[in-house]
Amino acid sequence: MASFEEELKNRRTFAIISHPDAGKTTITEQMLLLGGVVREAGTVKGRKGNFAKSDWMEIEQKRGISVTSSVLQFDFQGKRINILDTPGHEDFSEDTYRTLMAVDSVIMVIDSAKGIEPQTKKLFEIVKERHIPIFTFFNKLDRDGRPPLDLVDELESTLGIDAYPMNWPIGSGQILSGLFDMYHNRVEVYHPEEGEERFLPLNAEGTDLATENKIQLAPAWDETQEEVEMLKDAGNTFDENKVLKGELTPVFFGSALTNFGVETFLETYMQYAPAPSSKKTVDDKEVEPDNPQFSGFVFKIQANMNPNHRDRIAFVRCVSGEFQRGMDVTLARTGKKLRLSNVTEFMADSRENVDTAVPGDIIGLYDTGNFQIGDTIYAGKKKVEFEELPTFTPELFMHVHAKNVLKQKSFHKGVTQLVQEGTIQMYTAWDSGDYILGAVGSLQFEVFQFRMENEYNTEVVLEPMGSKIARWINPEQLDPKMASSRNLLVRDRNEQPVFLFENQFAERWFKDKYPDVELEAKL
Repeated sequence: MASFEEELKNRRTFAIISHPDAGKTTITEQMLLLGGVVREAGTVKGRKGNFAKSDWMEIEQKRGISVTSSVLQFDFQGKRINILDTPGHEDFSEDTYRTLMAVDSVIMVIDSAKGIEPQTKKLFEIVKERHIPIFTFFNKLDRDGRPPLDLVDELESTLGIDAYPMNWPIGSGQILSGLFDMYHNRVEVYHPEEGEERFLPLNAEGTDLATENKIQLAPAWDETQEEVEMLKDAGNTFDENKVLKGELTPVFFGSALTNFGVETFLETYMQYAPAPSSKKTVDDKEVEPDNPQFSGFVFKIQANMNPNHRDRIAFVRCVSGEFQRGMDVTLARTGKKLRLSNVTEFMADSRENVDTAVPGDIIGLYDTGNFQIGDTIYAGKKKVEFEELPTFTPELFMHVHAKNVLKQKSFHKGVTQLVQEGTIQMYTAWDSGDYILGAVGSLQFEVFQFRMENEYNTEVVLEPMGSKIARWINPEQLDPKMASSRNLLVRDRNEQPVFLFENQFAERWFKDKYPDVELEAKL
């Protein structure tokens, strides 16, 4: 049995980020296939219900998008991999942001026909800010795409990061023939015929094949050779330290849909992706993974993953020490003692009870309402509390009430649980106590409405209030008479006062009238 130190070295925990429809869920499937977790890969848009294993929610399957962060674990080449498959849709970037707090590296998937898209840029900025190592996969080579030199140039200029191509496409779409793999000094043939070699060795200089092959007659062969020579002469130098600091991204090409280049990518990624790293506490100290005291933090809560059981799972990133089933921990926020006896881990679309876990692992705690996003749990007497996870300031707001007044109990339960898991933000009107929902994007309201009806059997009525500017105010400075029709006074879920301004003019007018009052936004 492997020691704690060996287990720690073998963990790889990463998130996959992309713009919607760049192929993030498909590449996740192919990785599960390579890990032997699933027997066949079906695309999200597959027929007869053959949906991606990581898109478990019904609305995701209907619309072919990811709106939640799935957690998937599998073993590959002696390493235990934890994949966090983040929402691709920009309306759920808050969930993605929190997920990025729980990983040690990131895979960025880019559509080779479209290049850098807005959501990719937004997510990348978060990754760069935290100096997370990032690996780039240009996807959809099976379709006609943009010239690879243009793609790499755009990657560097738009995102402000150095790139190092590990391989280079030999054509794309109809004339895709293979990958010129500079890192492994070989050519990977695109769908070789029976009896043909999948990998062809290059000569010692890495400029041509070691022996003649028909791929040298491919339409794009000569152009690829010229480009590879140029990259070797004028391109960046590979520097592992720069990769680990998030200053250089290794670049790979391939097609997740046709499972081309994914295995090579995953193998190479495993060589350079970092093992679990330390995490910051509220007092700006670092907790190292080899610290013997167990600690972890909740970065996601998900209700009704199994509608038959009406369960609720708190996802915990293990940060230090070793988790043992049945151990006692303290919830830092409340000081409450908890025994962790019902704990699960996720292997594609199945779950398994977990007896032990080490830093880097993601475990699921069955929750009866104890946990909130951002909570720290720790064993022993020495208190540990990790830094707060970010929340976004919502811009869109709606009044919400139950369509059927007799369903008030399930309505309140559903709203409470969906707010606790971060699906949506909730406020209450200062005087009436009416519920007001806040969201970063409109799709969050659609998901909320869908889940209320399907998981809590409660139809809700949503009345748009339009976009508002939410600003928090210090309770000691508040006078409820400051509120007006242009700045609605509400309470957030922590009972803190918030003004919802109808526009920037209304906010400026308020600041002019009350110059000593401090207003604060979230991220």
